[in-house]
Order: sequence, then C-alpha cells, then structure tokens
Amino acid sequence: MILDKEQTYKALPWKDLIDAIDKVFTEKVISPTRHHHTMKVPGDMDASLLLMPAWIEGRFSGVKIVNVFPGNNKRGLVGLTGHYFLSCGKTGRLLLQLDGGELTSRRTAAASALASRYLSREDSKTMLMVGTGRMARNLIPAHMKVRPIKTVYVWGRNLDSTNKLVAELKGKGIKAIPCEPDQLQQTVHKVDLVSCATMSNEPLVMGEWLRDGTHLDLVGSFTPKMRETNNTTMKIGEIFVDTRDGALSESGDLITPIKESAITKDKIVADFFELCSGKHKGRKGLINSKQAITVFKSAGTSIEDLGAAILAKSIAG
Repeated sequence: MILDKEQTYKALPWKDLIDAIDKVFTEKVISPTRHHHTMKVPGDMDASLLLMPAWIEGRFSGVKIVNVFPGNNKRGLVGLTGHYFLSCGKTGRLLLQLDGGELTSRRTAAASALASRYLSREDSKTMLMVGTGRMARNLIPAHMKVRPIKTVYVWGRNLDSTNKLVAELKGKGIKAIPCEPDQLQQTVHKVDLVSCATMSNEPLVMGEWLRDGTHLDLVGSFTPKMRETNNTTMKIGEIFVDTRDGALSESGDLITPIKESAITKDKIVADFFELCSGKHKGRKGLINSKQAITVFKSAGTSIEDLGAAILAKSIAG
C-alpha cells in the first residue's frame, strides 16, 4: 500500500499520533545511528542520502530514505524528498509506503505536543508560535490538542508571512494575533507556552524574558551551529529531550552552552524513554512544579517515525 501526502496526513490524526509516539518509547525499539552519505552530482552541488532505520524485533521494521539535492533550487524543483517504508518484522514483506515529508512534519509536531503533555502547565491557555513555516502549521494544532489553548500569537521576521499564517488560523476558527518583529520579548513574557521552529543561527528567545511556569518547545536548531535560545534559558530551565544522543550530538541549543561551560550534559533532567515509561513524572515530578521553566529540545528520531508508521498501518488498513 502506498500513501501519498494527503493520505499520509489522514492516516496520522493528532490524538492518535501523540499516543502512538508515547507508546513506542515504552517498546524495545532498536534504532541505529542515522546513515549520512554524500553523493556527487556531475556539474552541480553535492547531494545527500539519509537513511534512518528502526525496528521492533519480530513485529515491524522501518526505514526513512531522504534525498537532499541543493541544486534543485535553481531548477524550480523541491530540494528534499523522502519516503518511509514499513515492513513486517518476521518476513521482511513491505507493508506500507508513506510520504516522508508529511510523516516527518506530523510526527515532529506530535512529539512536541507529547512533551507539552508532560511538561507544560495543564491550564496553559496562551501560546506563541515563533516561526511561520510548514512546522508552525503543524505545531499549533498539535499543541492545541493537549492543552486548552485559547489564543495563539504568531511571530516571524517577515510580517507578510506572519499575517498569512494568522489569516489561515482565523479561517479555522482559531483566535490568532500577529506580532510585530519588535514585539517578541513582550509576547514571550506574557504567554504560557512558546514553540520555536526556525532556521535561526542566533538565539531568538532569551531566558531573561521567560516568566515562571512557562514551557519552551525548541524544534529548530537541528545542527550544531543553529540556536533558538540562549545560555541563560538552559541555565534556569529544566531541560528535557526526546533522546539524549540526538540532542547532544545535533543541536546547537545544547552543544554551544555545554562547550561554553554554561551547563553540563547532566543538566538534562529526562528523555522520552523516562517520561513515557513513568520513570520521571515531568512537571509533576519537579520540586518547584508550578514555577519551573521547562524546556523541551526536539532532535527527532527514527523511533518516532516507526511509531507513526505503525499507526498509519492500523488506520489505513
């Protein structure tokens, strides 16, 4: 069975997807390090081939294949394409093929929502979305699925992009308010939850702006040189990650403050393995649970892909 982008979307509804990712982190999943290969393209920029496998012995195996061809931009073609293949863990028979881009976007947003379910205050009613791209359009409804968000503020460097996203949200019945580029600090200070999904190489959300009880969701910063927040945030915040290995090896939001001796890797309180298994209670397990500033750094993992693909198989039939 092959699911295109729209079919993949329909096979991954938010509540079920959030629960599926929660469940897969309690399973015995084998998730090897991502394979990254450089491919020469004659007369053009080098391309990359990424392979992200994971499996549950005797049940399912899966792999996401991503092709990144930077030279496609000048051709007016998409630079990144991806596919996910789910197979039987007993026979190797292919069970399902999904659109890799849609799968990745939805499982990434669902992982942030899952973290929010453990880490944000249950009465969180206001949210700030920092970023106006594809991930922002997934993160907002995902977070709204787990918390009673009534108002969504949107901030982006480009006000036209901000207004476009706000209009889309209003069209879906969501109370959305655009922020001027110079209103980031004051907006961060007044909301319950801040979600960041940008390509920034410099900190955008400063720890000095965060009020007690805020939850900060960091989705961008997927390379060591990228950052969405500063050292102060990591010093004062209770840090949680999806996986320690991924976050500590890929994200500048952790790599840089550790390198600069602002924090150590032991500053990470818990990961999804501990949260989903109940070994750590999240915000409820913190001594200063009401006042704590919680930080979730998403790095992404093939474990989340596998959990999402298993769900899609059950829904698509």
